[in-house]
This record gives sequence, structure tokens and C-alpha cells, in this order.
Amino acid sequence: MAEEPGEAPPRTQATSLQEVAQAAAHAFDLVPAGPDEPGMRDGLAQRLKTDPETVERDLIKLVLTIVELLRQLMERTALHRVDVGDLREEQEERIGMTLMILQDRMAELCERYDLTMEDLNLDLGPLGSLLPRDSG
Repeated sequence: MAEEPGEAPPRTQATSLQEVAQAAAHAFDLVPAGPDEPGMRDGLAQRLKTDPETVERDLIKLVLTIVELLRQLMERTALHRVDVGDLREEQEERIGMTLMILQDRMAELCERYDLTMEDLNLDLGPLGSLLPRDSG
């Protein structure tokens, strides 16, 4: 394939990885300093604190948070598809059953690791919480 005038050269995997690495480095440069680091502004910055004693529970908490976010997104998508009549009755039942089973498994895992669903909700500061709060 000949390169057109003004067209960018083809991207290689190495080029893509280099761009990702540069973007990550730039993102880390934007992270505010911690409370004991120079440049701390008004105590606004928070750093991740790790404890070797709770690393398994913290990892489970992070994974369950992501799974719960995806579960809620799938549930909302399914409800929208039901509302617009995009699903057959057997598809609706299968999706509903799958989401109920996933919610039950989430509850079991939360219980096993002594977590509540509220523990999985991350505070994003001025953006609010990560997971929508149940209104009911």
C-alpha cells in the first residue's frame, strides 16, 4: 500500500506501546503530590495507601467494584432493551436470570470478605460516587 501525501506513516506495535508509555508518564506527572511531598496543595491530594495485611481484601474489593459497575451497566442496558422491545421474551428471561445470579454471587463474595455494597462504592470527589446509589 502506497502512502498518500500528508498521510501518517503506518503505526507499528512498538510505536503504539511507546505512545501509551508516554501518555502514562504524562498522566503520572499530573497526579498531585502527597501530604508529605513537596508541592502539596491544601491537603487535596490523596495517595493510595497499601497495607500488606489487607492486600488480598483490598484487591478483592477493587475487583468486586469493577464487577459491580459492569453489572449495573449491563442491567441498565438490558432494561433499556426491554423498554424499546429489542428482546424476545426468552432473551429477557435469560438476561434477568443471569443478572440475578450475578447479584447473588456478588452478595456471597461481599459476605465472605466482610464487605458491603457501600464499601465497593468509590468516592470520586467533586464527580460524586462511582456507583449510582440505589434510590429505593
